[in-house]
Amino acid sequence: MAAKTLTIDGKQISAEEGATVLQAATEAGIKIPTLCHLEGVYDIGACRLCIVEITGIPKLLPACTTKVSEGMDVKTDSERLRKYRRMILELLFAERNHVCAVCVSNGHCELQTLAYSQGMEHVRYDYTFPKWNMDITHRLFGMDHNRCVLCNRCVRVCWHIEGAGTKNVSGRGAKSKIITDLNMPWGDSDSCTECGKCVMSCPTGALFNKGSTVGEMERDRNKLEFIVTAREKKQWIAADL
Repeated sequence: MAAKTLTIDGKQISAEEGATVLQAATEAGIKIPTLCHLEGVYDIGACRLCIVEITGIPKLLPACTTKVSEGMDVKTDSERLRKYRRMILELLFAERNHVCAVCVSNGHCELQTLAYSQGMEHVRYDYTFPKWNMDITHRLFGMDHNRCVLCNRCVRVCWHIEGAGTKNVSGRGAKSKIITDLNMPWGDSDSCTECGKCVMSCPTGALFNKGSTVGEMERDRNKLEFIVTAREKKQWIAADL
């Protein structure tokens, strides 16, 4: 596959044709903030936190779904980008009920970490305080819609790594939510294999192991990476699971 030469933050790099800006930047050691991106599953550009500036294109583009091209000049960090990233984070916090102090993922939450790293000091927008419920009907796991950021990681992992197709998205706009099968209680699902991959993939406290208390939900993504790598190389070593 042909290589493309491009510039990211003043650094000239090469990337394979078909690679995304995010992949090229990561390989070059340049960090771009992401929330919906998860190694091993396809990208959908849902969160927009990985937006970058590309010379000659007036609008900001998501690095995770934008393909590299020859001579491309990319900026991943500027005052304009920081402004928009803070705005996106503030809107995510305002849209649902994120109370970090009583969250199972407090201290281990990607949304929380991004808010710190991007300099989000407060939320300028009115909180919507929606009345979202919790689904704790499953014998092992729980789903708290109050903390969901609709990154769709759990959906993509359930469909394309586990192959169960249990999780999906229902509704539009602010009324969108993650559902189980045809919007049934998680505990009543016949398709759920109880693998826990959706819980491993969640960046916040929306999906959790039942019995977890505040600050206890650390995510182990090594198993997901192992499965993806093993499938690509056709090397299955059960003992490593």
